[in-house]
Amino acid sequence: MQRARVLFNGAKAGHGGSLDPLASGMLPILFGEATKFAGGLLDADKRYLTTAQLGARSSTGDLEGELLDQRPVPSDLDDALASTLPTFLGDIVQTPPMHSAIKQGGVPLYELARAGITVEREERQVCIRALECVAVRDGAVELRVTCSKGTYIRSLVEDIGAALGCNAHVSALRREWVHPFRTADMVPLSAIEHARDNGPADTLDGLLLPIDAALCEFPIYALDSGAERGVFQHGNLLDVRDQPAPDEAPVRVYHDGDFLGLALCRSGRLRPTRLLKRPDA
Repeated sequence: MQRARVLFNGAKAGHGGSLDPLASGMLPILFGEATKFAGGLLDADKRYLTTAQLGARSSTGDLEGELLDQRPVPSDLDDALASTLPTFLGDIVQTPPMHSAIKQGGVPLYELARAGITVEREERQVCIRALECVAVRDGAVELRVTCSKGTYIRSLVEDIGAALGCNAHVSALRREWVHPFRTADMVPLSAIEHARDNGPADTLDGLLLPIDAALCEFPIYALDSGAERGVFQHGNLLDVRDQPAPDEAPVRVYHDGDFLGLALCRSGRLRPTRLLKRPDA
């Protein structure tokens, strides 16, 4: 994220969900005013392609740790997977791994783990929306996982390995998408560096998506006049009883094609919830 911020000469940047050091793939990065809308990406569904290496646990849940508790892989692995994977669909409970960025007492768990300290972690409920076996080869299983926010793929792989009776750890992990963005929206860092070094100044801007691209599922509400725009942009309630918006549902608010921010309609009044900075502010 910081490399991208420097390449775009951004004063402020945020991201839509961190990745493990082992992982590759999509990292939504937001600059400037767009950082106000990072929460929606953090809460969004995500899809991963992971390789579960069967036959042993790992002290970190992935290749970076020490292999532990080695066990034989089932001889009827295809049948075992067919009966085991469906049991992980839907709402499940996970215990976050010690090697994670969750903080306890202000200290990330991974720092405690590196110091040899193990602490109790609170279980969390997550949702596995889809779990597909892509390939089986050389004692490893490639899985495609679509899941809710907060899902730890390392924990999922460990739990699947335990259910198979042979243990498992992550040997490869790639995040394929973060809703609503898909693979086609991704730009490699190398392409950004090439654009900076070889193109005109506005070439970099062409690689960016508009702020409201992350909000495409919210209905649009268009203001009629500049006066309404002024009221809204100053953070004031706007009477919309003559042109009602969906009640208690977030809407994207525009005027004359300009995206102004998000709002909620309640009892015929539009209440700003997240505003872009006014040009004159």
